[in-house]
Amino acid sequence: MSSIRTYEDLEAEEKRLHALLYSHKANIKDSFSAVKTGLNPFKQAADTAKRLFSRDKSNPMMKFGVDLGVDVLIRRLLLARAGWFTKVIVPFFVRNYSSHFVNEFKKSEIVQKIVGFFKSDKDEMKFPHDASMQSQTPPTEIKTRFKTI
Repeated sequence: MSSIRTYEDLEAEEKRLHALLYSHKANIKDSFSAVKTGLNPFKQAADTAKRLFSRDKSNPMMKFGVDLGVDVLIRRLLLARAGWFTKVIVPFFVRNYSSHFVNEFKKSEIVQKIVGFFKSDKDEMKFPHDASMQSQTPPTEIKTRFKTI
């Protein structure tokens, strides 16, 4: 402890303690982020296990497509000569994991392709969203150019 004799000493001690408090808060934040980073592999393993044992039910059409694809590809082609236990367990895990995979990573691409099939050329002609239209000069600049001529 420092000896405080004047008001200026008290203010200096207060500043020192605030700086020390700020330093400790920064150390705690760094330690917490290091613990989060250190636990990240455990979190990823838990997420993978959750995906293996649960199914994403947000999109029934996607679920139907995944079920049909897994049934045809995995059960009837790859596991055609396997035992009944393997034919039940492997497709179960593949369906669950692939439903999450398709929903997270391919959703936007799949939707864009489906919309592309139904979109006609007439729709594009009615609503031109061309980048060249945005690069045209605004009307105020056109007025000022004609005034200077």
